[in-house]
Amino acid sequence: MPRLLMNLRNVPEDEAEEVEALMDEHRIDHYRTPVGPFGITAGGIWLRNEPDYARARSLLDEYQAQRLRRSRDEYVQARQEDRAETLWSLARRQPVRTLVYLGLAVFILMVMFAPVLQLGRAG
Repeated sequence: MPRLLMNLRNVPEDEAEEVEALMDEHRIDHYRTPVGPFGITAGGIWLRNEPDYARARSLLDEYQAQRLRRSRDEYVQARQEDRAETLWSLARRQPVRTLVYLGLAVFILMVMFAPVLQLGRAG
């Protein structure tokens, strides 16, 4: 009976491909279901044989730990080289977009707090 190894919701394509390659490398029979339209279904990597689950899970856990270390090292290096994306670097790179989002946030806050402010004046 098939068993879900990995839900693909919010998983980058390169990670899903690397996990599939890992399963192929260790000859674990698997298949991939696609993400459904409108994001209703997440898709996943499934094992065809449930007895393979324990071995596949340990391989996946080891892979994810390595990927986490690699990602953290890349981020630390990017910060040291001043290449890491920050709020301010994004605002400098896309000033119009930043101002639009800031304006929308202020508008939403004004709409939310207007009734409260009106109550204070009525009394």
